[in-house]
Amino acid sequence: MSRHTLRILLVEDHPFQLIALQILLNNHGFYRVTPALTASEALAAMERSDIPYDLLLCDQRLPDMSGIELIEQASRQCLVREAVLLSGLEPSQLRDIETQAIRNGIPLLGCLIKPLNTLELFRLISSVPGDC
Repeated sequence: MSRHTLRILLVEDHPFQLIALQILLNNHGFYRVTPALTASEALAAMERSDIPYDLLLCDQRLPDMSGIELIEQASRQCLVREAVLLSGLEPSQLRDIETQAIRNGIPLLGCLIKPLNTLELFRLISSVPGDC
């Protein structure tokens, strides 16, 4: 999928990190980025959209629900096609979340530890299938 057409919903509860990540995505050619500070904001954005978002980039620790819960809910409602979970949790905890997500059929491309490795982030983003 082209960087210029990929629709990304970015959910991060720390405003500075949200802005920094949006700028990083924009600087790499991803311009269709919708920012949200909470799961509620993200769900509202997804529900307003005529088509599902291509990618949900989501922090695990949000004030109103966990990131994996948001991804699961959005997936069940067909509001998002793929997701990447971002977190400061220990790698073993993220592996457990990822294993459980795959077992439950949640469209999780992977989990990334903060601070983000940008090469790994863009590797996961590049795996979003075209023509969903």
